[in-house]
Order: sequence, then structure tokens, then C-alpha cells
Amino acid sequence: MTQKLNIACIGEAMIELVADKVPGTASVNVAGDTLNTAVYLRRALSEHHEVYFVTALGNDLLSQQMITFMRAEGVRTEHVARNPAQLPGIYSITTDTNGERSFDYWRQNSAAKNLFQKGNRLDFSSLEKFDLIYASAISLAILPNRVREGFLNWVDAFRRKGGQFAFDSNYRPALWESKQVACDCIDRAWSLCDVAIPSLDDEMALYGGTEADVVGRFATYPSRQGALKRGALGPIPLNSNISTSVEFPRAHFVVDTTAAGDSFSGAFLASILDGGSVENAMILGHEYASIVIGFRGAIIPRDTLNEQLMTRTRSLV
Repeated sequence: MTQKLNIACIGEAMIELVADKVPGTASVNVAGDTLNTAVYLRRALSEHHEVYFVTALGNDLLSQQMITFMRAEGVRTEHVARNPAQLPGIYSITTDTNGERSFDYWRQNSAAKNLFQKGNRLDFSSLEKFDLIYASAISLAILPNRVREGFLNWVDAFRRKGGQFAFDSNYRPALWESKQVACDCIDRAWSLCDVAIPSLDDEMALYGGTEADVVGRFATYPSRQGALKRGALGPIPLNSNISTSVEFPRAHFVVDTTAAGDSFSGAFLASILDGGSVENAMILGHEYASIVIGFRGAIIPRDTLNEQLMTRTRSLV
């Protein structure tokens, strides 16, 4: 058994709407990139570790139901701040015939935008107890610039005291003031990263170049370990001497690619934190993502995931 770890996933929890037509009946769920990762991390991780979600929500009924959902998934919510003047953000998913998704957002009044702010003062004290912090570029993009800078400065000091930082790109252009601001901020995050879980399409959209250029750039960061997510092509290791011959099969049934990367990140990080190799972590991450994209919505039911995992295991025997 590995030493017990307290892990904080930081970001925005949102209401997810999945509707085929309007007017009509919509499926209403709870999601958000780092929350998706927190849920899949909790499902894949050994039980003696603790996973927390750090965000801000309102005092409304939907916010309370979101907290109830997180707790039911085993994700701890002691560090979810409540702001009675604000509400959770909302997004809708539209998918094409290939399962590729597009989003529309209503998050202008999202409580999560006020994370780590007490009046004019920045306060990261809620993060002090954790062993590992996980965030994404969306976590940073929703915050005011001074809070982003303060957070990354705090991460720098946190790592010097022995903490670890894991990061995922999740670049959404509409959330940033400019592409240059995004590049500068995300580059700083990668430079502080212990576990890097970028997506190839995000990195190429931000910095240009080819896959080889992306891999070469990550070789200049001090990341100790990580994997480059490449969708259907399967992941490849970053900053690692391993030479894997593992083949990553394409998913046969794609309904909705929402949370493909988030579920990969959760399972990959769980495997690493449980002492697994990068190769085994990539295998588990790809397996989770391949299952999740066969169903609609970001967070599929736990029983459905477990059933699919067991089916895949039996097929290999």
C-alpha cells in the first residue's frame, strides 16, 4: 500500500445540459473538466487516498444537489466555498454524427470565478494540507489574471516544500483574454508541473508545430513524468526513457467524446499515485476514455463503467 495522499482537484463545477432538440426533454447532469477528472480519479484510485474538489458554488438548490452528487461519488467537499450572491455555471453539449462535441456556456455569474479571493486579498490557505494539486488551463482561465499569477506563485512555493502539481492543458480560447496570455500562463504551469497530462490538439492550437515539436518542447520542462493524449491514436509517454510497444485500440463505438481527456487524466493519475508505471497508467487511462466516449455526457454511471471494465477484462482472459 502506498502512503495515504490527500489530493485536491481545482476548478469549476457546472450544470451539464444534453438535449437533442428544443423544446424537448434534456438530460441534466453535473460536470466540469477537473470535476470529471476528480470523479474518475476517485473511481480508479485506491480507497485509502482522499480526493477533494476545490471550487465555489452558490447557496441555491442546484448547488446543494451538485455537492450531494460529489459526495455520493466519494469526492470530498469540505473545501467547496459557498457564495449566496452567485450561481453555478451551465453548459450544453451538441454532438455530431461522429460523436464530436461542441459546447455553449452560461458562466458569467459562476461562483467559481471568485476562488481564492477574500475581498482584495488572495487566500490559498485551503490548499495547504494537500499532497498533490491538480488543475487545468480552464481552472486558470476562469480566474482574474492576478489570481492566476498568485496561484502559480503559490504552487511554486508548495512544490519547494515537497508538494506535487499535476496539470492538463484543456485550452478553451474563448475563456482567455488573448492567445498570448494563454500561452504565457500555460507555459508557466508546465514549468511547475510534476505530472503532465497535455492533449496534442490543445498544444498544437496554442504553440503550433507538429507532434514531434510538442514532444520536444516537453523535454525542456522539468516534468518528472506524464503522457501526451492523442485521442484515437493513443497516448505516448513524455519525459520518459520507456519504450512501450503497447497498442492502444480505437474505440469501436463513439457516442460523445465529452470527458475523453478528463477520464484519461483521472485514471492515469490514479495509476501513477498508486505506484504504477507510466505504461500501465497510459493503458488504464486509454481504457477509461474508450469506455466513456461510448455514452452520452461527461460522467457516466459508476455501475456502467465497472460493468464495461469487467467485460473488457473477461475478453482478455
